[in-house]
Amino acid sequence: MLVTVTQPGASSSSSPQFGVDEALNVFYQLPLLDLSDASHPAPWKSFMGNRLPDILEKVLHEFCQDDAGDGEVLIKVHATALNRADLLQRRGLYPPPPGESDIIGLEVAGTVDTLGPGLKQGWRPEDRVMALLSGGGYAEYVAVPEELLMPVPPNLTLSQAAAIPEAWLTAFQLLALVAQVKEGEVVLAHAGGSGVGTAAVQLVRQFGAVPIVTAGSAEKLKMAEELGAAAGFNYKEENFSRGVQDFTGGRGADVILDCIGGCNWEQNVGCLATDGRWVLYGTMGGRAVEGDFLGKLLAKRGHLLSSLLRSRSLQYKADLVQAFSTRVVPHFSDQAASLRPVIDSTFNLEDIAAAHRHMEANKNMGKIIINVIPQKQETQKQ
Repeated sequence: MLVTVTQPGASSSSSPQFGVDEALNVFYQLPLLDLSDASHPAPWKSFMGNRLPDILEKVLHEFCQDDAGDGEVLIKVHATALNRADLLQRRGLYPPPPGESDIIGLEVAGTVDTLGPGLKQGWRPEDRVMALLSGGGYAEYVAVPEELLMPVPPNLTLSQAAAIPEAWLTAFQLLALVAQVKEGEVVLAHAGGSGVGTAAVQLVRQFGAVPIVTAGSAEKLKMAEELGAAAGFNYKEENFSRGVQDFTGGRGADVILDCIGGCNWEQNVGCLATDGRWVLYGTMGGRAVEGDFLGKLLAKRGHLLSSLLRSRSLQYKADLVQAFSTRVVPHFSDQAASLRPVIDSTFNLEDIAAAHRHMEANKNMGKIIINVIPQKQETQKQ
């Protein structure tokens, strides 16, 4: 097996390749080595100090893949984006599905590098694409089933496009497939300043419904309202359940998108409309529930739904990507440019730890982008 990449600062005729493991170590592959030669001194040990974890071998192996598999496209990654799931995986709380890469990263944008056999959708080298992943995004190259690729809207850069796959597909799935939002309904989205929240506000408007949000600062609420939220409630300063009831004239929200969970259950039930749908897709506020939860939910005839995206089957994700590509993607580049990814900040991959700290501090409004290829190296076309 040949490794064809370089240490930081080393020169090479080939492009350096690197990635990030669950401890946020940035791994660089070393100059051309023949690992089958047992006499070789294995210089990567000195690069890593005394530590040569199994993950390094996996990273080295995965980055050496020059070919896309059957039905796959190898993407040269220009940018990826942070998700809360990345923080959980780093702590060992959200492992990848069986058979998927241990490398963190659930979405990328880049260019087509290599086409595998058996492709059906007409992708070509250098096509600008964005993709949903189950892992492997914090790297220079990633092989992706072609069904999970989407064309990058022509008016977006690759860094902007990296903000779309995970957050927007999650929001679209929750609204269109799980909650089945109808025109005129009121949809309450928690974490209105997050990647999913900012996508949800825009999609709810696109579907002809009425978005309202919660967030933890006046700045986040203002941004959500600029995106189209009809009302916003600061959960740190007020009872959002009462605010929702006042906004709806006592009727309540038809749909709640909830990534918070346990600590909000009483207010959620309190502001849920009769026969409303409460969609749980995260538990950032705890998993435990105390009190008369079932009785109060039953009194509202409430529907408690839950959904995850990462663990879904390839066929489910392929159908989701197809529906999203048809119904939503054109609106990122139509004449009115009615949809836009919201980007909070950008970091280079070498600064991934700082990016994680930024998200952990809950400072971001929108997506945090990680440029695998620094922006100054991107062409004007990108």
